[in-house]
Amino acid sequence: MAKVYLGLGTNLGKKKENLLQAIRLIEERIGRVTSLSSFYETAPWGFESEHNFLNAAVCIDTLFSPIEVLHLTQAIEKEMGRTKKSVHGIYSDRPIDIDLLLYGDTVMNSPELTLPHPFMTERDFVMKPLAEIAGEVIHPVLKRKLSQLLSPKDSRH
Repeated sequence: MAKVYLGLGTNLGKKKENLLQAIRLIEERIGRVTSLSSFYETAPWGFESEHNFLNAAVCIDTLFSPIEVLHLTQAIEKEMGRTKKSVHGIYSDRPIDIDLLLYGDTVMNSPELTLPHPFMTERDFVMKPLAEIAGEVIHPVLKRKLSQLLSPKDSRH
């Protein structure tokens, strides 16, 4: 059984309901949700939009491989109305976004999936909810607790 952390975000439609539906589908199809962060309202990152995001993080226990988890989360996104992923760093409004952040202490870099998520520590909207439920977890590459990685860069020692 692997312990997997997912980041969730939505900025279209009924945002709280979108997150709750995604969590329900994750639990039905991928694995048991063992923890859920608070929901955080955040400004869009990487693009302009009049719609703020609602973000959260979940921890699940799963028997699926990292690639299987990726495909299952992408299927949930599509089912919930997401028509495209970001391409070349071009982001847009979306009803749901599910990012695979950590898969146990797995480190991988394939054309389809990089673990841990390569940009997670640069994004407060990912790290705040993640640190809330996994502050003591050690980042498998940076070898620091997630709670330590949440601090502003200029105050890290």
